[in-house]
Amino acid sequence: MSISIGTDSLYNATLNNSNKTNKLENSLSNKIEDSTDEELMEVCKSFESYLLEQVFKKMESTITKTEEDGEYVSYFKDMMYQNYAEDATDTQGFGIAQMLYESMKRNQ
Repeated sequence: MSISIGTDSLYNATLNNSNKTNKLENSLSNKIEDSTDEELMEVCKSFESYLLEQVFKKMESTITKTEEDGEYVSYFKDMMYQNYAEDATDTQGFGIAQMLYESMKRNQ
């Protein structure tokens, strides 16, 4: 069983993806222009918090597991990482949200 992709279908797929990207970019730029500074900063903080949460989870995956971890630890681990990330974002220890906010405001 083989699948062949012609240049026409590849071109159409690329063009379709380009159109979707342009529509999304236009939609986002309109929303950025219509949003208040507080809303924009809140979105930037949410992004930073999510990014840090993912970093914490990846860091945890590098640690060897022991049998000392109980079932409650594994059950509430995601919530713990989420709270750590939110606390780190609120204290502006990393400043990713602030840099993103300033970049978005500069490009308006």
